[in-house]
Amino acid sequence: MSLRIGVLGTGMIGQDHIRRLTQVLSGAEVVAVNDIDRSRAEAAAPQGAKVHDTPQALIASDAVEAVVICSWGPAHEEQLLGCIAAGKPVFCEKPLVTSEAAALRVMEAETAFGRRLVQVGFMRRFDADYRRLKAVIDAGSLGAPLLYRSVHRNASVPAGLYTSEMPLNDTLVHDADISRWLLSDEITGVEVRVPRRSSRGGDLRDPTLVLLHTAAGAIVSVEISVNVGYGYDIRGEVSCEDGIAALPNRPAPVVSDRHGIRQAIPEDWRERFIEAYDQEFREWIVAARAGTATGPSTWDGYAATLVADAALRAVDSGRLEPVRMRGKPALYGTPIAAAA
Repeated sequence: MSLRIGVLGTGMIGQDHIRRLTQVLSGAEVVAVNDIDRSRAEAAAPQGAKVHDTPQALIASDAVEAVVICSWGPAHEEQLLGCIAAGKPVFCEKPLVTSEAAALRVMEAETAFGRRLVQVGFMRRFDADYRRLKAVIDAGSLGAPLLYRSVHRNASVPAGLYTSEMPLNDTLVHDADISRWLLSDEITGVEVRVPRRSSRGGDLRDPTLVLLHTAAGAIVSVEISVNVGYGYDIRGEVSCEDGIAALPNRPAPVVSDRHGIRQAIPEDWRERFIEAYDQEFREWIVAARAGTATGPSTWDGYAATLVADAALRAVDSGRLEPVRMRGKPALYGTPIAAAA
């Protein structure tokens, strides 16, 4: 029996997930869609799927067993709360929500329900290269991690749609989450430094350098550059007491000709993380069919939101801004020892 899924939001990422759920993966069926633009929803809906006028109607539908949220961030809180109230597993694209208060309301609703229902779309945790890097760190053969460098470069971003705040409240959440996960540590403070602006970025604050301080004393440096021009370039390297470990370059043919030796790089996030997106949904479908969630949690979304909020404060203050987290509910597992 296939999991019957409703999709909220049929923009670029929503359309890509509908393709994934209907054409790539097994065990799932998209039976309902909704978008603020009804014509876009109708164009994206698979054959036989119902187009609902409102998110609430989709969530309440008896035909929908689980929900995928791909709407814009400010709409997530209401939709998440609706899914929890209905007892339906929900996959929510990042960001979980857009404020600490909203994250706490979602967390309180889920803990009151008594079972995990929410998985956040931090797809890097499902990437094979990141998983191998984490296995090296966790094995302990290189000693304790001291520094982690995370690089997040985009060829370009849509003019007028990407603001100077978005590197910190939208892009940074991926680097914050993968750093917490790789290092098994919580982030306690954030600094932001802004060098000279790239001429490609216009009025954007681009590039941006972020320093994340962890409870155990490691420091994470995050470079966010969103107009590098040459492609989508994601890198990670951890420096430990007895060695280093880094993500490999993505496999691609090496071409040698009169222009030199070169290797292609991904054009965008869909190409770089296509296998990770597929894998996160495979694991989510299995969990959702059992009525729960097992991937990145509401707690992880809450932590990323706090880091983004601290980064926005830090870029204005020029100081180290603290990250103060609530006590971790038992629903989300044992607190990280280093952060206790």
